[in-house]
Amino acid sequence: MSNIYNALQERILVLDGAMGTMLQQYKFTESDFRGERFKNYPTSLQGNNDLLSITQPHAIKAVHAQYFEAGADIVETNTFSGTTIAMADYHMEDLVYELNFQSAKLAREIADEFTAKEPHKPRFVAGSIGPTNKTASMSPDVNDPGFRAVTFNDLRIAYKQQVEALLDGGVDLLLVETVFDTLNAKAALFAIEEVKDDRKIEVPIMLSGTITDASGRTLSGQTAEAFLISVSHIPLLSVGFNCALGANLLQPHLEAIANKTDFAISAHPNAGLPNAFGEYDETPEEMGEQIEEYLKKNLINIIGGCCGTTPEHIRIIANIAAKYKPRVHPARF
Repeated sequence: MSNIYNALQERILVLDGAMGTMLQQYKFTESDFRGERFKNYPTSLQGNNDLLSITQPHAIKAVHAQYFEAGADIVETNTFSGTTIAMADYHMEDLVYELNFQSAKLAREIADEFTAKEPHKPRFVAGSIGPTNKTASMSPDVNDPGFRAVTFNDLRIAYKQQVEALLDGGVDLLLVETVFDTLNAKAALFAIEEVKDDRKIEVPIMLSGTITDASGRTLSGQTAEAFLISVSHIPLLSVGFNCALGANLLQPHLEAIANKTDFAISAHPNAGLPNAFGEYDETPEEMGEQIEEYLKKNLINIIGGCCGTTPEHIRIIANIAAKYKPRVHPARF
């Protein structure tokens, strides 16, 4: 597990691209999502991508393999919605442990295959921990600003269950990502620290927020710098941003934090902004050019892609990243 610290000093590490974008290409139907096991399940399951780790494992493994083939050092588990809170939409809270364990296991198998083929380039698995579909800082009801749909403790319990399953499934590190509410993230980080204490282990943690619009703030109102300060009490492997913006719009927010921390800096932006149909038009070449600006400015240690990115985007990003040295920061590793 300590290898990732060594690898970070040697080169810019490449994270994978979008799992959802790749799964859309399979055009899975409701019956594909259900498989044999959930054939008679009372709720509609189409769109529950995490469930595909159980019902269509070959597809999940194929996506991981394509990203590793393209040059990724790290793939994320297919567990973005893997909490009881998010799975309540499908009445699948009881499946959470299995979903996370299975997803981690699939990614681990593919990572080990690639590491065995290329021992000089070890591959890593990041347990993906999404923000859930609820926010602890704000009320979903404009008429009742004091109301909260979820508490810190609800989140802590849900995240702890997810973290335990991901670790049991064999992940190398944990990625708390797409953070729109820092209080949610703090519940995840608190849960991770609890599990580390319980198990007497160390686990590298990546933390990635999301700037939601041109205001340059997270949904819960923090600037990039405020976000960094409010999470810096935790020993993180990296801090950074993903989603919501394309690479060029994300750059100023990376600049705002790159010189203010000795954590590694990560970014996995979208392939531009979505068009009128919610699709992403930015080509791998266009995205690569924008990301090269990060590297010229010494902003980045870990780079990848979010919504709309494919193995071709990651291939070009990996080729560009290979030409640059990782961001230099005070010796932490």
